[in-house]
Amino acid sequence: MAHDLVSHSLKVRSVTTESTLARWILVIVSLVFLTLILLLPLAAVFVEAFRKGPGAFVSALQDPETFSAIRLTLIVAAVSVPLNLVFGVAAAWAIAKFEFKGKAFLTTLIDLPFSVSPVISGLVFVLLFGANTWLGQWLSAHQIKILFAPPGLILATMFVTFPFVARELIPLMQEQGTADEEAALSLGASGWQTFWHVTLPNIRWGLLYGVLLCNARAMGEFGAVSVVSGHIRGQTNTMPLQVEILYNEYNFTGAFAVASLLALLALVTLVLKTLLEMKYSAEIAASRRH
Repeated sequence: MAHDLVSHSLKVRSVTTESTLARWILVIVSLVFLTLILLLPLAAVFVEAFRKGPGAFVSALQDPETFSAIRLTLIVAAVSVPLNLVFGVAAAWAIAKFEFKGKAFLTTLIDLPFSVSPVISGLVFVLLFGANTWLGQWLSAHQIKILFAPPGLILATMFVTFPFVARELIPLMQEQGTADEEAALSLGASGWQTFWHVTLPNIRWGLLYGVLLCNARAMGEFGAVSVVSGHIRGQTNTMPLQVEILYNEYNFTGAFAVASLLALLALVTLVLKTLLEMKYSAEIAASRRH
């Protein structure tokens, strides 16, 4: 019996384990692909940004229109990300912890921005708040400006980024189940106490991970905000839009300076994401040991 088990184990291992040559080929192909598609373009951005020296780089970022684009990008992210955090937690909590009619439909709606082009997302807001619509006319009559203004940029950014937090939390909360919350409620805790002291600590790493992804997408979004911004210099251009304008004007130093700042933000997000994954893995390993 033991001999049969060993023989079967060896057969499985021979089927599922690649040769050393095959593993090296796979590694080399992966490295070559990542170098050509990711590392070289990323390095080129920083090389072009500093081609004329650090002084030109700093000067490009201090340009009033560029500085306005940086400030507006931070404002849009600072407003849209917390709002999506609230929505993501609420949606994930409802879907993972409760049973109700329309649950599958709500889950499908959350995935909608992943299947719709960002340009179409921006066009939806133009059709909704445009000057020729009844809602647009009402807003205009009350001196409320949505399109070609920061509120439009925030709405468009929220639309394309709201799935990130919810999609990170839903499978995590479904896996955890409702046992902890039921135990807290049975001991007399209120709904808010259960959320703050039981649910939130259990999902904190997934929540931070979702917020990081949401923030990275919010700062780098181009298609949706391009439609609703109107490209008004110094007023409605975010960093991605400013990169396009500077590049079209052959201001390569300015364009790559802003692009390098976006790339740096992406790298910081990647590092934080990796640290969160390591921390979460260590916590899971520690909990299993205990």
